[in-house]
Amino acid sequence: MSMMKEFRDFAVRGNVVDMAVGIVIGAAFGKIVSSFVSDVLMPPIGIALGGVDFSDLAVTLQAASGDVAAVTLNYGTFIQTAIDFIIIAFAIFMVVKAMNSMKKKAEEKPAEPPAPSAEIVLLTEIRDLLKRG
Repeated sequence: MSMMKEFRDFAVRGNVVDMAVGIVIGAAFGKIVSSFVSDVLMPPIGIALGGVDFSDLAVTLQAASGDVAAVTLNYGTFIQTAIDFIIIAFAIFMVVKAMNSMKKKAEEKPAEPPAPSAEIVLLTEIRDLLKRG
């Protein structure tokens, strides 16, 4: 039973739960970005390039014959996936940058009070001399 207890302690530790939530949210975010790229971003780009549908861009390496399907190199899908990656990477970069900025602000030390002026220092010395003498 000690192994089960150890696993339970590991599984409910805060870092593991946070990581699991991050993975689930990241997967959902990835699906949203993929849909944005394929359904919103790529159609206007395809129209601007002369009505090209990126998902259909492919080079046939071997034509279909009989029951054997054609062998194709689907570079349009690759372009679309690369754009997905760039958008996701940029979004993650912006989130990390914002978190680092907030962390830096939290770690900043409060400014030290300004040094007293020469007059204040002189008056303090005179006061201390009068107290002694």
